Amino acid sequence: MYETFYKLRAKPFQLNPDPRFFYGSKGHKRAMAYLEYGLTLAEGFIVITGDVGAGKTTLVRHLLKKLEGQNVIAAQLVSTQLDAEDTLRMVASAYGLEQEGATKATLLKKLEEFFTACLRQDKRVLLIVDEAQNLTPRAVEELRMLSNFQSADRPLLQSFLLGQPEFRRTLQSEGMLQLRQRVIASYHLGPIDAQETRAYILHRLELVGWKSDPAITEEAFQLIYEHSGGIPRKINSLCDRLLLLGFLGEKHTLDKETVQEVIKDLNQEVAYTELPGDNEPTDLELALDPGALQAQPEVLARLEYKLDNMEKSLNRLLPLVRKLLFHAMENNQEKVD
Repeated sequence: MYETFYKLRAKPFQLNPDPRFFYGSKGHKRAMAYLEYGLTLAEGFIVITGDVGAGKTTLVRHLLKKLEGQNVIAAQLVSTQLDAEDTLRMVASAYGLEQEGATKATLLKKLEEFFTACLRQDKRVLLIVDEAQNLTPRAVEELRMLSNFQSADRPLLQSFLLGQPEFRRTLQSEGMLQLRQRVIASYHLGPIDAQETRAYILHRLELVGWKSDPAITEEAFQLIYEHSGGIPRKINSLCDRLLLLGFLGEKHTLDKETVQEVIKDLNQEVAYTELPGDNEPTDLELALDPGALQAQPEVLARLEYKLDNMEKSLNRLLPLVRKLLFHAMENNQEKVD
């Protein structure tokens, strides 16, 4: 779509974490320094926390890319609500070990044998646990127990734990003292500032061959920062839609007004997904109640407001659909020719 219009090699603001687009803000560089420092020590736990969309997963994938070709066997585990034994199964599976039907004792034995075999080959074993806030206290304890595996004075496993801010509360809870004593470094990854937001956007654009088309005004950069709060994922979402709107309007300059238009669209879309509270009926359910509109006239007002916004959004989408169909027909014709 807009990649062809703006002569870009790829989408610069895809939501899927991609290490090629890693941007080293002050915070991300410091977090990476902690991870690399941990690797030099080859023991204990490194804890990195950050809000949703702050770039933790991209950070990890950038690290894994740097580790390619080195003597480190790394496995990444994206945790869900698992109990302790299921966590062990997931760890074993992450390293390619057979775990189906195995008891906890068997799993621990297999893991220790695997770690020891890696040591004999002069390779280090690294476990990266993403979304660590989903781990139960018992699952966290199992990870701590795995860190007990040693050969002479050398630990057989090192772990990096990445999660949202609430994971810090888990670490501070009663019963986590032994794990806290094994955390050799921790860092909280916050949002990037206004200057870094501008640099982040330009960095991603330049990686896909951007040649100042479209141009972006300083007021647009500032509004992007204010709306996103400096959260990379929010920046990506907004900028992707911004380029799409620019393509739709055949714009070669994206200004503050264009950003405001995108923000308005995004806010309307979010409004449609708002859910009622527990046991609270939706507007549609109230509207279907014969006496609801008389008893609660504000329901009708809300429905009319939402329908009006939906109509406006559809009117915006129709030209885009026509353009997509036109380009699809052009591409099919080229293939036929």
